[in-house]
Amino acid sequence: MDEAEDANPAVLSPAQIAAERGPFAGMQGHLDAPYRETPPAVVERMLDLAQVGAGTRLIDLGCGDGRIVIAAARRGAVAHGIDIDPAWVAEAQSSAQGAGVAARATFAQGDMFAAALGEAEVVTLFLLGHVNRWLEGKLQRELPPGARVVSHQYGMPNWQPAATEQIGQATLYLWIKGDEPGSARPADRN
Repeated sequence: MDEAEDANPAVLSPAQIAAERGPFAGMQGHLDAPYRETPPAVVERMLDLAQVGAGTRLIDLGCGDGRIVIAAARRGAVAHGIDIDPAWVAEAQSSAQGAGVAARATFAQGDMFAAALGEAEVVTLFLLGHVNRWLEGKLQRELPPGARVVSHQYGMPNWQPAATEQIGQATLYLWIKGDEPGSARPADRN
């Protein structure tokens, strides 16, 4: 068990996550979260909150049609999207080509829980609350200090956000990995 899990037993271990996800998790056709479109204004605000700009390395977990990755690439970021559904990956790749950002916006079909996150400066999410809970330990273990995590609509049950914002019906959460106040550290449960 790593330090994050030692510090907060509410963070699930990889074995606990695998048991909750079930035997077909990570396989095509077995989604951890359904696709729901993120409105363009929300995409832009997510990227603003995470301070995405030229050269930022961003990963979007469960990228769907790739709109967050493409918007980040338009800002000059090097952005990568991961989705379990090959049809979404194909659509995202086509959209990146059409937007002229395919060199900076890449996509892969795969299980987000198998994705390597160590090079990411920003991770974006629009999943479900229980999926964010499953990702907490992975994000804490793999992201470098200073990395930012932005989630549309769903918080992390064991992390205190550095910022939250309402945009119409959408709630956005920002966490910053590290030991500074407001970082992606286990929430104080006292």
